[in-house]
Amino acid sequence: MTSSSSKATARTSSEARAVARTQTLVKGAGGIGTVRKTTLPGGLRIVTETLPSVRSATFGIWAHVGSRDETPSLNGATHYLEHLLFKGTDRRSALDISSAIDAVGGEMNAFTAKEYTCYYARVLDTDLPLAIDVVCDMLTGSLIREEDVNVERGAILEEIAMTEDDPGDCVHDLFAHTMFGDNPLGRPVLGTVDTVNALTADRIRRFYKKHYDPTHLVVAAAGNIDHNKVVRQVRAAFEKAGAFRTPEAVPLGPREGRRTLRATGRVELLGRKTEQAHVVLGMPGLARTDERRWALGVLNTALGGGMSSRLFQEVREKRGLAYSVYSYTSGFADCGLFGVYAGCRPSQVHDVLKICRDELDQVAQDGLSDDEIGRAVGQLRGSTVLGLEDTGALMNRIGKSELCWGEQISVDDMLTRIAAVTPDEVRAVARDILGQRPSLSVIGPLKDRQAARLHDVVA
Repeated sequence: MTSSSSKATARTSSEARAVARTQTLVKGAGGIGTVRKTTLPGGLRIVTETLPSVRSATFGIWAHVGSRDETPSLNGATHYLEHLLFKGTDRRSALDISSAIDAVGGEMNAFTAKEYTCYYARVLDTDLPLAIDVVCDMLTGSLIREEDVNVERGAILEEIAMTEDDPGDCVHDLFAHTMFGDNPLGRPVLGTVDTVNALTADRIRRFYKKHYDPTHLVVAAAGNIDHNKVVRQVRAAFEKAGAFRTPEAVPLGPREGRRTLRATGRVELLGRKTEQAHVVLGMPGLARTDERRWALGVLNTALGGGMSSRLFQEVREKRGLAYSVYSYTSGFADCGLFGVYAGCRPSQVHDVLKICRDELDQVAQDGLSDDEIGRAVGQLRGSTVLGLEDTGALMNRIGKSELCWGEQISVDDMLTRIAAVTPDEVRAVARDILGQRPSLSVIGPLKDRQAARLHDVVA
């Protein structure tokens, strides 16, 4: 039995924990916005970046759930749920949701990735309260009705078909499968025709209740906004929905590493009657928390990140073998990918792959020149800033940073870290990443003899 004094002490302690905590993470100066964060009782985090010089605002809610959280039979559920949250609540129909934002000239959308989902609206600063109310209502009050599930199933199947009709997009899903196999990171975010057809309203509803608790969410807003007003409006919206069921709950932290990718030397070919062959040649990369990611970013920029990059110059400018050729990196909580994409005529596919493989091998062995590295550092610094010139990009940066890293890095700090990358660090990460045996994914109308030679590329 607990005494009355013990109960009072416990209650006092509980109330002390259930207090909103606000902190300034980045102080604004010289055109850089002030970033503040408040954690509400119930575990909901709210981060904002205030820029008084603009007249727009972007409001978003990030959910700590992506396609890698799905079982095989639930593949596609996260993306399915993204669609369904626009279909109506107790307060608004699907038409009410879209009409409210359209009526003020705003834009609203969402996206699903392998490790997170985001819903957002971009409006004039004076219409921010409306955007907050609409998006919060969607996230906390979705009905997930069976009739909506059945209607939206058709739209999602059309989206899958649209992706299948774009081999330049589809080849990246194939590459993920080549590298990860039949596990959550290797499965398509959209799901498959079979898994989408098998999903029921009841299963999606359970998935929603499990993953859209306030402790799994990060609210982010950027633009001409007032942090305290945003906090009050968000808190009121979540309280109205009865979302704060456990005041003492703490936010879910960033994902922790669970596995290391070791897939190399694999080849997958998907035969399609296309005009071009689409290829991705790549290997394991770095987890998004790896401190070498800054050096990898410089390496990626120099190798295939622009018109002056090695791959663009060798494949397109000097030989005209492809219109589009580039390299890219993808970082997850515990692993990553580095890939080179090219689209070319099927008759040229082996020439293109040989050039790409030769360049990767040469950079792994000999590194990049100081001039290439210096140019890549400048390009990366410039593109980083230019990519943050609108409130939507700022909202994405602070929301993803809180969800994935649990911290905020100012633009100045990012530029400093990029500038601090040394040629030796770039050459070291080139040896580590590019020195691995690559894997290969191809979509196109390759003949049997051509297909048989693909394994020579990764030998």
